[in-house]
Amino acid sequence: MATMSHELRTPLNAILGWSSILRRGLRDTEDLERGLATIERNALAQARLIEDVLDVSRIISGKLRLDVRRVDLVAIANAALDVVRPAAAARGVRLAIEPGPEPTVDLIGDADRLQQVVWNLLSNAVKFTASDGAVSLHIERSGSAIQLIVRDTGSGIAPEHLPFIFERFRQVDSSTTRKFGGLGLGLAIVRHLVELHGGSVSVASAGLGHGATFIVDLPVRALESEPPEAMFSGTEERAPEPSVAPSLLSGIKILVIDDDEDSRFLLQTALERAGAWVRVADSAANAYSFLQRQRVDVVISDIGMPEEDGISLMRRLRALPIHQGLPAVALTAYARSEDVTRALDAGFQRHVAKPANIAELVRMVAELVESVGPHGD
Repeated sequence: MATMSHELRTPLNAILGWSSILRRGLRDTEDLERGLATIERNALAQARLIEDVLDVSRIISGKLRLDVRRVDLVAIANAALDVVRPAAAARGVRLAIEPGPEPTVDLIGDADRLQQVVWNLLSNAVKFTASDGAVSLHIERSGSAIQLIVRDTGSGIAPEHLPFIFERFRQVDSSTTRKFGGLGLGLAIVRHLVELHGGSVSVASAGLGHGATFIVDLPVRALESEPPEAMFSGTEERAPEPSVAPSLLSGIKILVIDDDEDSRFLLQTALERAGAWVRVADSAANAYSFLQRQRVDVVISDIGMPEEDGISLMRRLRALPIHQGLPAVALTAYARSEDVTRALDAGFQRHVAKPANIAELVRMVAELVESVGPHGD
């Protein structure tokens, strides 16, 4: 708990500190950009920590499930490399994928979770590798299995720590003077995800100062039974984020429902900048009352709210003939698979987990209105 408190408070300190500075006003454009970049970087770091904790919770409760299809492990590895590359460059660590004998390596698995495995292994290797060091990734078939190997020239692992390296919250150095941060969950998550795919993961190191090698063995399963169009190519992860046109939501009427004032203002600002007509409600009761007087094209609603939640509100709206076809997006911090199911069963067409990518949310709203059609007057 002390480690978790430390890791969650550290990015929060930077976020709150820079927020306080920015509120006082900054004339220096360079400091302004630095402050905003720091807030964004630390918020993303905190979001990753929360996702790791949630993944461990799903693992412990047996609720983590895979969405399996035919995938190309080489493409997944390249996508993970692209995500890790900026961090490696910042540390001065050389990062490369060693070409195997085959340009593609197909297997049956969950593309997102396999990318998480590769990303965690690469991030871990980069974190423990000093400047001018190297991290490499190699993929090849070995009999009836596929091997994914991550090697680094980093700090290495002492022999007495090797048997415990994949345990939850296990860290080689958990003292207050430790050099490297983290919750000690990444490798535990890797082990569980690999085992869910029917594989195994192991680690080898010649000792401190001699780097480490992580080897993931995944089985090859009935590839012929999967249609080729289900293939994961990895291009989605590597594609640059397209910009949102200022008029993308022009003429679209949206009601935003959230009991948190900051969340309401953020959404209203972002949607209005995309051209939408936006109204807000701070409770399910006020939203229901507003929708009796005014029709809109889309509802974006939080789930967890006092007195009446978004699930109950949506069921009440769907019971009214006038609102049965109303496009609706659940934007919520409840992000478990069962939460997604509850939202969709209640009548939401989309579920978006907080913190949301605002640009993606704007495009989702535009696509939803286009597919369903305008609902307002």
